[in-house]
Amino acid sequence: MASNIYLVRQRISRLGQRMSSFQLNINPLKEPLGFIKVLEWIASIFAFATCGGFDGKTEIQVTCPKLTENKTITAAFGYPFRLNEASFQAHPDVNVCDVNWKSYVLIGDYSSSAQFYVTFAVFVFLYCIAALLLYVGYTSLYRDSRKLPMIDFVVTLVATFLWLVSTSAWAKALTDIKVATGQGIVKELQPCNQDVLCYFGSVTSMGSLNVSVIFGFLNMILWGGNAWFVYKETSLHSPSNTSASHGQGGIPPPSGI
Repeated sequence: MASNIYLVRQRISRLGQRMSSFQLNINPLKEPLGFIKVLEWIASIFAFATCGGFDGKTEIQVTCPKLTENKTITAAFGYPFRLNEASFQAHPDVNVCDVNWKSYVLIGDYSSSAQFYVTFAVFVFLYCIAALLLYVGYTSLYRDSRKLPMIDFVVTLVATFLWLVSTSAWAKALTDIKVATGQGIVKELQPCNQDVLCYFGSVTSMGSLNVSVIFGFLNMILWGGNAWFVYKETSLHSPSNTSASHGQGGIPPPSGI
């Protein structure tokens, strides 16, 4: 028991010595492993920034009975896209056509897909920073370790799959958001189906949201492609070389073959 505790302490002390020996080495950034990680870091920023920073509105032109002047009612919406909380308002704040427009809202709640996408992109952003710090600051620790490349490889595979899931879910939600804030909203407003004449005005361009979907799939491609280069660093790719570098002594290979 005492010998096991001693071995654990010895390993911890060796790890602490390695972690304290920070040496900046930018050579890994010139290799595909580090270069693609930089691209993943940049792409993750665009992914959560283009989605999480969106604000828009949809406008409807309203014509009251016996009046020819059009009034505009507006419903503002944005991330995390809880459209069922986005109520219509008139400018100035009056009851146009004697209708309390604040009691009417857009349809749908797409916060789960949007928040899942943005939250995952932020976690990827943070992981890329940690991985790049390990690549350029503790190159020898990463290359000499068996566990760190394996952990990096597993995380890469999981991230590739989650990029596919989160982006697909967000792309579907974005399609529904465009429908919910488009011309079809006029038919869903009860006053517009009675005496009030309503015409769809405009909706904010969602080009940045389209870009967020593109960057989501781009991230999936980057992480999927980088999986091969991370795999080459693991003992799965060259177990004989890795075991030889970690072991001491051993049986020499047969000669003459």
